[in-house]
Amino acid sequence: MINLKNVSKWYGHFQVLTDCTTEVQKGEVVVVCGPSGSGKSTLIKTVNGLEPIQQGNILVNGTEVNNKKTNLAQLRSKVGMVFQHFELFPHLSIIDNLVLAQVKVLKRDKAAARDKGLKLLDRVGLTAHAQKFPGQLSGGQQQRVAIARALCMDPIAMLFDEPTSALDPEMINEVLDVMVELAQEGMTMMVVTHEMGFARKVANRVIFMDEGKIIEDTRKDDFFNNPQSDRAKDFLAKILH
Repeated sequence: MINLKNVSKWYGHFQVLTDCTTEVQKGEVVVVCGPSGSGKSTLIKTVNGLEPIQQGNILVNGTEVNNKKTNLAQLRSKVGMVFQHFELFPHLSIIDNLVLAQVKVLKRDKAAARDKGLKLLDRVGLTAHAQKFPGQLSGGQQQRVAIARALCMDPIAMLFDEPTSALDPEMINEVLDVMVELAQEGMTMMVVTHEMGFARKVANRVIFMDEGKIIEDTRKDDFFNNPQSDRAKDFLAKILH
C-alpha cells in the first residue's frame, strides 16, 4: 500500500531524511517512533506529499507521490491524515467540518455527506456534539472529530502524526481507543507516536528513527524484546521506564 525507497530530504543544507526505505502492506499497522527531531513527522508527511522530497521514490497504492504529474489533492483525499493539533475549522460546526471535504473534493451530495458524517460521529461517540463548534469541545473530543473527518473520505490508508501529544493525559485513551478499533478492523495505518502501550497492542511493525535515518524496522515483539541498536535500547529504557 505504501512504499518508500531511498527517500532523502533537505531543508537548505540540513538533511532531515537520509536514504529511508520501508513499506507498509495493506491492513498493516506500523508505528514510527524515535527521539524528538529524528525526522518521524517529516517522514510521514512525505507519504501524501505534504513534504516534498529531493531524492528517492514514494508509491501509495501504485501512485507515484513525487511525480509532478500526480494529482496530490486526489491522492490526499484517499490518504487520511490526523495531525497533532486537530486542524478543524473553528468557524464551522462539527458536522459541517465533516461535510465540507466530502462535498468539495468527493463531489458527494450534501445530504449523503451529512449522513456519512453523522454515522462516523456516532462511531467516535460524539453524535450529541454535531451542532457544536470545535472550541466547545475538549482536545480529546476534537481529535476524535478529526479522525471521523478523515474517515468520511473513505481512505485507503491513514497517517497519524503524534495524534495524542497535544492532549491532557486523561484524554489520550479516548483517542487511542478509536485508533485501536480502526486497526482491528484492518485499516492500513502509519502512526508517529510515543505511546508504546498502543504500539504493543496493535502495531505489526515498529520503525525506529534517529537523526533522519531508519535505524530499525522490525516486528513489534522483536523491537520491544530484543532491540538491535544501542540507540533503540537507550530510547526504550527511557520511555518504558
